[in-house]
Amino acid sequence: MESTVKDNRGAVLAKFLICSLIGVFMFFIPIRLGGFYVFERFVAEQNTIPLEHLVRIIRAAVGPFQRYVVLAIMVLGTAWTFVNGSWKKDTTAIIFTVFKVLGVLLATMFIWSWGPEAFFAPASSAAGGMLPFLFNALAMNLAFLIPIGALFLAFLTNYGLMEFAGTFLQPVMRRVLHTPGRSAVDAVASLLGSYSVSLLITDKLYQEGRYNKREAVIIGIGFATVSVPFMIVIANNLQLMDRWNFFFWTSLLVTFLVTAISSRIPPISQVSTDYYEGTTPKPDEDIKTDRFRTACGDALDAAARSGSVPTGIWNSLKAGFRMTAITITTILSIGMLGLMIAEYTPLFNIVGYVFFPFAWLVQVPEPLLAAQALATGIAEMFLPIPFVTEASLATRYVVGVSAISAVVFFSAKIPCVLSTKIPIGVMKMVAIWFVRVILSILISGLIALIFLR
Repeated sequence: MESTVKDNRGAVLAKFLICSLIGVFMFFIPIRLGGFYVFERFVAEQNTIPLEHLVRIIRAAVGPFQRYVVLAIMVLGTAWTFVNGSWKKDTTAIIFTVFKVLGVLLATMFIWSWGPEAFFAPASSAAGGMLPFLFNALAMNLAFLIPIGALFLAFLTNYGLMEFAGTFLQPVMRRVLHTPGRSAVDAVASLLGSYSVSLLITDKLYQEGRYNKREAVIIGIGFATVSVPFMIVIANNLQLMDRWNFFFWTSLLVTFLVTAISSRIPPISQVSTDYYEGTTPKPDEDIKTDRFRTACGDALDAAARSGSVPTGIWNSLKAGFRMTAITITTILSIGMLGLMIAEYTPLFNIVGYVFFPFAWLVQVPEPLLAAQALATGIAEMFLPIPFVTEASLATRYVVGVSAISAVVFFSAKIPCVLSTKIPIGVMKMVAIWFVRVILSILISGLIALIFLR
């Protein structure tokens, strides 16, 4: 591979720089576009990242047919689980197939306005009605944002930027998180792609003996958070897009700090440091000198073996559509279940009292509201958001960041972890969720106290 890089150094360097800069521009550089019309549909002026502008333009072009695009994606994704037989793989797969079918049914009910009145009536958890909120604010947004975002994620993940970060951040990962330097790649894969991608990487490296059991749990639970496109949906619903870079980078910081702390306390600290049974341990090399040069070399190696850019984009786009089909069906069904529990039972209100003292301690403006909203996140990480859309800026910020940093939820994350060899069970993941929510409230609350008063 070294000879390939040397022979084509200029082309490889250009691929690394240009592709990485395109990805950074699309996801992290806010720009302002004046209001304009797309097929007689007005796209309002807004200062936001280019990806969000592009999604708005495409949605304006599709217009009233958006809901049918969403339904088609859901139907195809659900049908595919029956075609390939994955629905009967295990009990978890069967349960989630039921939720997928229920998600399609709920989408049909929304589009043709039939079903129980309680689904459509205004509620404390969703002013416009639970089903309209879930479909319009979440499913319809994600149906366009995830695949379009996946297209541009290829520029961030495929051409060396991840490898550069993994090598360059090795000392930080080892000293702060007690994980190998290569785990930085998992963190970036989760953030820029999805927790499912990160978990696949983590599971593979764990079974190869590159992570021990505790490292696999720290990485699989602590890094596998929601992706950038989903964070955009959260920021939009909380009216935080005008502070996008502040919201994004502090969410990343809080998630990182919470993982660092939670890795040192039970239940994670009690996980064995043994390696996967039957494997030979293969810890990564400790790079002690010329780290920047080594990181650049790793990045160029990755760019050299990345293949053609169009192929990478196409593969990323296909993965994005697959993820969309899975995500929006289960979020719609499990989200509706969570909202119904929140609306008609005291369960989440009771759980919320556990978090109330911590929200009060860091002076969150509406501490009980924030605490009880975050209690719903164990069902689906987006559920806390509709409860605080009318709250103060600091409360919206704390709930948004804490929902992201909590990372453990039943709608997708827990089943994904259970489908791997990562040695952690359901009850321990629930315990980790409690710990992460508390830490997230404390850290994000302090940030809000300093910067958002």
